[in-house]
Amino acid sequence: MRRISERSGKGGGLLIGVDLRKDKETLEIAYNDNQGVTGEFNLNMLERVNRELNSDFDLNRWRHYAFYNDTESRIEMHLISQEKQIVHVNGTQFSFKKNETILTEYSYKYTLEKFRELVKDYFEIERVWTDEEDKFSVQYLSVR
Repeated sequence: MRRISERSGKGGGLLIGVDLRKDKETLEIAYNDNQGVTGEFNLNMLERVNRELNSDFDLNRWRHYAFYNDTESRIEMHLISQEKQIVHVNGTQFSFKKNETILTEYSYKYTLEKFRELVKDYFEIERVWTDEEDKFSVQYLSVR
C-alpha cells in the first residue's frame, strides 16, 4: 500500500476491488468449483512454467485443491502431486513426494473494517460500493 500511494502521489487515488469475508463452505465451493475452472486456472501456472522456463511438468500428475484458512482469513490454493515424481525447471531437478503440494496463491478476504485498517496509514477510503449480499466491494481510496 505504501508503494502504491507513493506512485499515485499527493492528490492521487486508487480504485480497488476487495473480496469480502464469506462463510468457509461458500468459499471452498467457489474455489473448488464443479466445472473445474479454478483448477484449470491453477494448473495453467505449470503450463506457463513449462513454456517459459523450459520445464517438464506433466499436468496429469497434478491436482488442484483450495481450502479456507479462517485464522488468516484467506483461501490457500495448492497443486498436489498425485505421485512421486521428478521435474526439471531450467536444468534444475526437483523431487516431489506423493501428496506434496506447491502453494500457488493466497486470496485474502476482508471485512470492510479490516481493509480500512490495512490501508489507513496510506489511504483514506472515500467511497465504498458493495453488491446486495455484501460479498464483494469496490472502493475508492485517496492518498493521505
